[in-house]
Amino acid sequence: MAANPSDNGGMLRASASGDLQTLLRNASTRSMFFLQQYILRPALIGAVAPSSQALAREMMDWLELDRAQAVLEVGPGTGAFTKALLPRVRKNCRVVLIELNADFVATLRRTFPGVTIYNESVANARSICDREGIAQVDCIVSGLPWASFPPALQKSCLAAIAGVLRPGGQFVTFAYRGVDMLPRARHFKDNLDRCFGEVTTSRTVTWNLPPAAVYRCRL
Repeated sequence: MAANPSDNGGMLRASASGDLQTLLRNASTRSMFFLQQYILRPALIGAVAPSSQALAREMMDWLELDRAQAVLEVGPGTGAFTKALLPRVRKNCRVVLIELNADFVATLRRTFPGVTIYNESVANARSICDREGIAQVDCIVSGLPWASFPPALQKSCLAAIAGVLRPGGQFVTFAYRGVDMLPRARHFKDNLDRCFGEVTTSRTVTWNLPPAAVYRCRL
């Protein structure tokens, strides 16, 4: 019996609707998990929702990932930037994630099986790279809530990052618009200027909660 074209159309619409519902359900689950972690640890999470795909693209577009041999991601959270990062690196590129939150680490390990993930502080970046046999990394991606850190902690974490980045290497992170005018956020920008030879700021990414801008830094 021949299929009715109108039936096929209905099936396709139902399939698309089901896919959309699944996507929204998964996104809602991730957002609720992230919000729960923020409520439990606001000083360490620093955001009420995962970063958007638009912000992730803005973070990745400047990086020379196609030439990188080693990449470090610090504070990946639930993996919004990791998802955008992994398809852009070469197969032989070493990718290492450092995440202090054990609940996030468990999620990352389920989402990105096979990726090297350390449940440690960014302060251990040099030790972690040594354990992995990595002398220097080409690019570092950060999702850390810098504006939540006191200036002394900002400085020590940036020193740890710079300590594993090769000369001319790239570091990207972001700041929420509005929050970037608060004292700790201004201290962080000052620390970036002192730590890196080149620091530029991207356009505002409005499709993010809250809107954000990317800091692009080169050692």
